[in-house]
Order: sequence, then C-alpha cells, then structure tokens
Amino acid sequence: MIRTAARYRLLALFVLPALIVYTAFAVYPLLSSVVLSFFDSDTGANVFVGVENYVFLFTDPWQSERFWNALGNSVEFFLIHLLVELPIGLLMAALLTSARIRRSVGVYRTLLFIPATLSVVIVGFIWRLIINPLWGLVEFPLLGNELTALPTISLMSVWQWLGIPMVFLYTALLAIPNDVVEAGRIDGANGWQVFWRIKFPLIAPQFGLIVVLTYIWTFNGFDIVYALNGSAPGPNYSTDILGTFFYRTFFGSSGQVANLDLGATVASVIFFIILVTTAAYFWVLQRRLKTYEL
Repeated sequence: MIRTAARYRLLALFVLPALIVYTAFAVYPLLSSVVLSFFDSDTGANVFVGVENYVFLFTDPWQSERFWNALGNSVEFFLIHLLVELPIGLLMAALLTSARIRRSVGVYRTLLFIPATLSVVIVGFIWRLIINPLWGLVEFPLLGNELTALPTISLMSVWQWLGIPMVFLYTALLAIPNDVVEAGRIDGANGWQVFWRIKFPLIAPQFGLIVVLTYIWTFNGFDIVYALNGSAPGPNYSTDILGTFFYRTFFGSSGQVANLDLGATVASVIFFIILVTTAAYFWVLQRRLKTYEL
C-alpha cells in the first residue's frame, strides 16, 4: 500500500501543473487588476491613490450613470436567462428522460445542443439576418428600439446556450434510480407529482448550481453583445452590460479614452459583486438543499 505521505506527494504531482496554469492565467491577472485599481498611472508613474478610483467611479456623474445602467442591464440579462433558459432546459431534460421520446432521445439531445457549439459571431450573424426588417422575418427593428434590444439579445443567448443546463439536468435526472420513481407510482402519484415531488427535490442541489453558474456567466457576459452591437451598445446604451462597460473603460472605444486604472476598478467591482452574491447564495440557500445519496 502507498503510504499517506507518498500518496499526498503523488496527488500534488498531478495537481501542480493545472494549479500553475490556473495561477498564471486566472489568479495572477485577477490580483493584478485589484492591485492596479488602487493606483494612478496617468502621469506615467504608478502612484498609490487608495480608493480614489472607486470614489470616482461611483461619484462622477457620467461614469456612475454608465455603471449603474450597465449593472441594471446585466441584472435584466441574468433574469431573462433565469426565467426562460433554465425552465425550458428543465422541461427539455424531463422530456428526454421520459418514455415518450426514448427511441429518438439521441437525435433530440444532439439537435438541442448544437447551438452551444456554434461561434457567438456566427450566432449573431444568423440572428441579424433572421430579424432584419428589410429581408428578415420581423418587420419591427428589434435591435433598434431601446425597449426590445436587450430582451432580443438575451433571447438569442438563451437559444444558443439552452443545451448547457439541459445536459446538466438530463444527467442528474438519469442518476435517479427507477426504484424510487416506481415506488411513487405504486403509491398513486401521477407523472406531474412524480416529477415535482420526487425527481425535482433530488436534483435541487444541481439545479441550484446551474443557477449560480448562469449568474456568473451572465454577469461576465460580453461576447454576444459585442458581436451584435460593438463596444458602444445601443441604442442609447440600452444593451450596455458590465462586460462592454469594462471593455470601453479599459481599452477605450467610441470616443472614450482608455483608462487602465479605472478599467481595473470596474473589473474589481464586477468581481466583488459576483463574489459576494455567490457566497451569499451558498451560505443562505445552497447548504439548506439536501443532497441524497442514491
């Protein structure tokens, strides 16, 4: 038998390469951004200014207006995914595990997951053609109206990434033993009751994790909005989310001069928003969800 010390050394040997890569490309850039947010490099020399960049972000009339607008749009972006993508993904997973389409489950599963394999640029180009008022299927300029632009982009994103929660929930439902389901049916439960009173409580922890992952992904969202509207999402910044706001601030675009320190401040604020909300979720809700060993 391998001794405990040797076992830990062997484990460290396998973990170390991935840990080095993760530290170099994730942890170090994150910490560098946080550190940079406390300095002012406009004069060519890094001068420690404390929280002045954060104060400027939240007190400057123009910057604070753009930030709160982007934050509100990010919340709306997340809520649309939460209220549309996850219920439909759960419904598709339930249908795929039902006996009604068991013979063609592989075909349906593949068709539903194909959009997630497409490039965001391709998805944006395809949907622009579909909803183009001149030669598309919709006469109303959905991307040209402030009220419909962000919901339209959000639904495009839902269409593309629907397969991800569907696959997660599908595998979770497959892990439920048939004996548990059959016991419920013997007790007189119908299909609706079996799903909501037996199956869903068993996959509730997995569903909660998908909610958190969706929240993290949407608050880090950037690509679909940039592919459709560029770095100055219009009309009138109605599709501006935190990711595009950070891009314009850090790299400069659409008449806005790049500001590395302020951009690092925006990135740090986004990180802390995600960190605090995710930690609160795990502390308040996720630990209360019971995980059953099946």
